[in-house]
Amino acid sequence: MNASWEKKEGNQGVLTVDVESERFDKALDQAFNKVKNDVSIPGFRKGKVPRKLFESRFGVESLYQDALDILLPDVYAEAVDEAGIEPVDRPEIDVEEVEKGKDLKFTATVTVKPEVELGEIKGLEVEEFDTSVSEEEVNQELENLQSKYADLAVVEEGEVQDGDTAVLDFEGFVDGEAFEGGSAENHSLEIGSNSFIPGFEEQVVGMQPGTEKDITVTFPEEYHAENLAGQEAVFHVKLHEIKRKELPELDDEFAKDVEEHEAETLDELKQAVRHQLEHDREHEKEHHERDAVVEEAAEKASAEIPQAMINTESDRMLQEFSQRLQSQGMTLEMYQQVTGTDEEGMKEQFQPEAEKRVRMNLTLEAVAEQENLEASEEDVENELQKMADMYQRDKEEIRSLIEMQGGVDMLKQDLRLQRAIDYLVEHSKTVPKKEKPEAEEAENE
Repeated sequence: MNASWEKKEGNQGVLTVDVESERFDKALDQAFNKVKNDVSIPGFRKGKVPRKLFESRFGVESLYQDALDILLPDVYAEAVDEAGIEPVDRPEIDVEEVEKGKDLKFTATVTVKPEVELGEIKGLEVEEFDTSVSEEEVNQELENLQSKYADLAVVEEGEVQDGDTAVLDFEGFVDGEAFEGGSAENHSLEIGSNSFIPGFEEQVVGMQPGTEKDITVTFPEEYHAENLAGQEAVFHVKLHEIKRKELPELDDEFAKDVEEHEAETLDELKQAVRHQLEHDREHEKEHHERDAVVEEAAEKASAEIPQAMINTESDRMLQEFSQRLQSQGMTLEMYQQVTGTDEEGMKEQFQPEAEKRVRMNLTLEAVAEQENLEASEEDVENELQKMADMYQRDKEEIRSLIEMQGGVDMLKQDLRLQRAIDYLVEHSKTVPKKEKPEAEEAENE
């Protein structure tokens, strides 16, 4: 087999491949053995049709597509290795010559990983990060713990307030007709969670148990169900019950009940909360430094990012998001139903961040290449042991799981990129935090 690579404009090129006739004829044999069991010719049992009779009746050309399907994946992979290129998308194959007893010739139009031209990677500026923890932040965290450990108590008399959980029945209608998925009974809805159609929760506020009400809302234009997108709907709502959080007293008894911290008194709990916040802030500082240098290095680098790489990263981001939802007890379908979006719409929203991720990864690869940064086998073993300790599993079990998910080589590549980030941080400089313009501060408020 011979393969030649010709670079074209942008990140595309053409791979020209010539495959020996013997190899193509062998693929034809495999193709015949694949189809002969399905061929019926009078006088012959299935699977016993002579090759010459098959070709005389159906033509050898009838085997070409199956032979190509058998041969091309392996040949293309070999040609890619021979040309030394890194494809990032499926190739466009054009078979130019195919005939029994002759060499197979085809071309593949390929999108490859772009070349990155690095800018300055030393002396990148990182703004100072304030790690101090204020009294207000400690008090806010105590309030969060109060809310977490609060009991939901039924409100016998009163009206629904923001933050309450309303237990209700509802049925939705568009143009007077009930629609699929628009009804539920004894549904618990936290008011203010923004988990329902925009405008619905606000109209539940003020209702009293046992009362009924018609609530009018408009589905978002980008709602995943086309028959409802942009439509005005009326929900008939009946409120059964109001549940409201009863916050525990901030005292020594509460401190003993908090599982997140070991404390016997409220003062000890405050100290533990402050210590945890300071610890978290130090980690935030580290992430801030690492994120800042990578973003600045990527901004200073130049590369033409193929759309295929952005699309692949968008798909990966959607998978990550779906996994996070599952850990919270929600499916992607449920989320789309609530937010009125669909898979394609979510991928489109991910595109800017996906492009940013791809650009940063390519930049880190270029830094590692330029500075000859590598992850050793010892680094890999240490990382495997760290993961085993974190998840309380055997190291070899962790290795097996990683092999199933892409292999230790991928872990080694991830560690190599971490070395590149370490290099950028080590050669960066800290500068005072820039003050935001008053107009921007007012807008954020």
